[in-house]
Amino acid sequence: MTIINRRDALKGLALGASAAALAPALSGAAQAQSGGKVVVGTWGGDYARLLTKNIEDPILKAKGIEVVQDQAGDAPRRAKMVAERRLPRGTVDIHGLSAANMFEMNEAGVLEQIDYAKLPNAKNLLPTMKYPYGVGHIYSGNVVIYNPKVIPTAPTGFKDWLDPKHGNKIGFIDIQYQAIMVAASMAATGGKDMNDLDKAKQVLMAVKAAGARIYPTNEAFAAAMKNEEIGISAIWKARVVQWQNAGIPCEAVSPVEGIPAYVSGFVIPKNAPNKENAYAYMDAMLAKAPQEAFAVDMGYNGTVTGLTVAADLQKRIGFTEAEEKTLKDLDYAFLAKNDAGMKEWWDKVFKA
Repeated sequence: MTIINRRDALKGLALGASAAALAPALSGAAQAQSGGKVVVGTWGGDYARLLTKNIEDPILKAKGIEVVQDQAGDAPRRAKMVAERRLPRGTVDIHGLSAANMFEMNEAGVLEQIDYAKLPNAKNLLPTMKYPYGVGHIYSGNVVIYNPKVIPTAPTGFKDWLDPKHGNKIGFIDIQYQAIMVAASMAATGGKDMNDLDKAKQVLMAVKAAGARIYPTNEAFAAAMKNEEIGISAIWKARVVQWQNAGIPCEAVSPVEGIPAYVSGFVIPKNAPNKENAYAYMDAMLAKAPQEAFAVDMGYNGTVTGLTVAADLQKRIGFTEAEEKTLKDLDYAFLAKNDAGMKEWWDKVFKA
């Protein structure tokens, strides 16, 4: 596997042309074998590593497809898609994005509409994970995470998390600003409104004044949880499972206000240089083995039916029947419209 970092962006046009030249002239993802390259836009870290372990090496290499990972945060990758939309060929074939960002990029007019006939494994795809412009890969929900040693009284939801009484034991992850503001809105409204940004800002400024800490990455936050610098926050339930597996003392609580859903999926740019191999990649991610492996390795729920997941693991990563009823899909149109303003407030006011 090859990895492109952001500093390699200037080489992107040549790479895109190369990928296009090598694209196999075959129809259907199931037939996209023997040669060619697929450039995958993805976050780095564990996710990128597990894409290689569970999808790229065991499935795509066997088809003779070379995978090149273009690793960067979603914001610069989204910006690149928009910047490249007038080019006949872009530099990336398939991008990993959250459901909210998939919606945003579709609204920007840069995404291919998915031809599900090219995805044999889509016959098992959960209906809620089948977007016109993208395909859900894994999902979880935003829950409260806490260390019982640091926070002796178990929280019940987002309001308990965002209580100034916890002072500097409250932690935030910088890159999760959007999810944090949604949770703060739910805390302020008793779960009735996910989009009340004014009330969310009031809640967040109160905990900022109390000494809440902000960490740049998931990994930095995890280290702070481990050394008990902080003791309470909110994160995807899948992350809680990963950190428990790593020996970090933490527990998950499904918030009484409701559980905001988190979906991570893949999209194909309209000008992807190698769409057939992009479809091959997308179909491979929906296969039974890698879906089950992501449940074990990363603690996320699969997006296809018929998976075999150990009962004890399913209990840790999944949700009860009652909790499933409180899962709330985000208002993607609202987030797309307000994301720039949310980020500006977060950087210039909350973090200032």
